[in-house]
Amino acid sequence: QVRLVESGGGLVQAGGSLRLSCASSGNIFRINGGGWYRQAPGKQRELVASITTNGRTNYRDSVLGRFTISRDNSGNTVYLQMNSLEPEDTAVYYCNAGAYASTSYISGNSWGQGTQVTVSS
Repeated sequence: QVRLVESGGGLVQAGGSLRLSCASSGNIFRINGGGWYRQAPGKQRELVASITTNGRTNYRDSVLGRFTISRDNSGNTVYLQMNSLEPEDTAVYYCNAGAYASTSYISGNSWGQGTQVTVSS
C-alpha cells in the first residue's frame, strides 16, 4: 500500500469552490491513475471522479462540469477542483490510488484518511 495524505476540505457556502489535494510518497498517480470518492452520512461511498494512467478523466453525472480531477507532472499528487458547490456535495471525500497501470481506472487498496467537505445553503 501507498500512504496518501489529503488536504483542502472545509466549510463553504453554496456556489463556492474548494480544491482537494492528495499527496503520495511516490508517483503512483502517474503510473496507476487515481480517483476521488465521497461518502455522505447514511449513504454508500461513491466514485466522484477518476483519472487513468494516460490521463483520461471520468466524472459522475452529478458533478460533471463542476468538478475537475487532475494530477501534477510528477504524478505524486492528485487534485479535485470543486466549483459551484451544492449542499448535496456535503460528504467526506477520499482519494484512492489505482491498483495498476491501465487504460481504465481500477480502484486500489491505498486510501487517504478522508477530508470533510460541508456546503451550507
